Amino acid sequence: MEQHERIFLCLSHMSGNEMKYIKEAFDTNWVVPLGPNVNAFEDDLKQFIGGGKEVVALSAGTAAVHLALIACGVKSGDEVMCQSFTFCASAHPIKYLGATPVFVDSESGSWNMDPELLDAAIEDRIAKTGCKPKAIMLVYLYGMPARIDEIMAVADKYGIPLIEDAAEGFGSRFDNKVCGVFGRYGVLSFNGNKMITTSGGGALICPDPDTKKEIMFYATQAREAYPYYQHEKIGYNYRMSNICAGIGRGQMTIADDHIAHHKHVTALYKNLFEDVDGVSLHENPSSRYDSNYWLNTIIIDPKLHVNGQENAYSKAVTGAVGGAAGVTHASASLHTSCEPNANIEAMRVLLDKAGIESRPLWKPMHKQPVYADAPCYVNGVSESLFKKGMCLPSGPYVSDDDVKYIVDQIKTNIQ
Repeated sequence: MEQHERIFLCLSHMSGNEMKYIKEAFDTNWVVPLGPNVNAFEDDLKQFIGGGKEVVALSAGTAAVHLALIACGVKSGDEVMCQSFTFCASAHPIKYLGATPVFVDSESGSWNMDPELLDAAIEDRIAKTGCKPKAIMLVYLYGMPARIDEIMAVADKYGIPLIEDAAEGFGSRFDNKVCGVFGRYGVLSFNGNKMITTSGGGALICPDPDTKKEIMFYATQAREAYPYYQHEKIGYNYRMSNICAGIGRGQMTIADDHIAHHKHVTALYKNLFEDVDGVSLHENPSSRYDSNYWLNTIIIDPKLHVNGQENAYSKAVTGAVGGAAGVTHASASLHTSCEPNANIEAMRVLLDKAGIESRPLWKPMHKQPVYADAPCYVNGVSESLFKKGMCLPSGPYVSDDDVKYIVDQIKTNIQ
């Protein structure tokens, strides 16, 4: 077979409209945080999500998580219930504030937080500490909605504010309602690999104008209204730039197209995997769920044999895997105490050699060394999925032919 052009997990696609708004920013010299593009982008987002909510555009989704926790009153010594099956950005801001994440495992349908386990965990934390957790951090893993009605019922039962980390769930819906508007706060991400991008950036969905104003206050260094710099609270430099917001405005013109494409790719994967025993695609558990399928994910039955399985983990990884950027530390060893099975690692290596980027599912936070001492309430679901699941290319640049090529490579390497 001819050399195949590399297929990436998920890269955002520029519409062409982005340059119009970026040029406006340069022509008017609005290149700093705040500006006309920021206001217009927030209005676009507000219209897109609906529900009468307000939106603050920020420098990153992680910044949105941090500010949501502050708005919920999280302080040093507090506890926050947090989904374990997620990327670290859902949990790290809890530690920024000196609080403790209490990790809760997933249920097998949506792969998101188990509401029954959450209920039991909160009851146990109250019994052990004498205090209620300050917030609940729910995540829409790979864009899949959670059992949000049941999660909200638990939050309401104890009077604990819910933060929806919808960084991966832009445009996903549950009961035809956009994810991110159910709880007190909703988090969005516009990183370069998300459903839409501002190159880097995020947003916080707020319940009302007064709350939005307070979030903006903290996001702009908490400056008081004096003719000089007066600071009575700790603030942050978290506002989005007018340049990045211009990119976002252009991206909003094709947001629906991007979501439709991801769903189309899922349908192709489903069709092509139908005759493959032992490979299952994660799909909406019922008609109440409407995932954006940010990343398509599969489970490979451990009973199958993937070519090269016997050589898995025989060579140390020297850099970041699966779309991650930045500086990494060299691997301390070939293995960790919790890792994907040999099938998944063998398939990742084989796909990489075929020019296909893939990666394992998120490693649960309760299995991360940095959170070894954090309380956790587990049922084995997320750890089991992590050991036998992987993510496949899903973005706007992934064509029908690409999907066929990816599935052919997987089929070829399964015995």
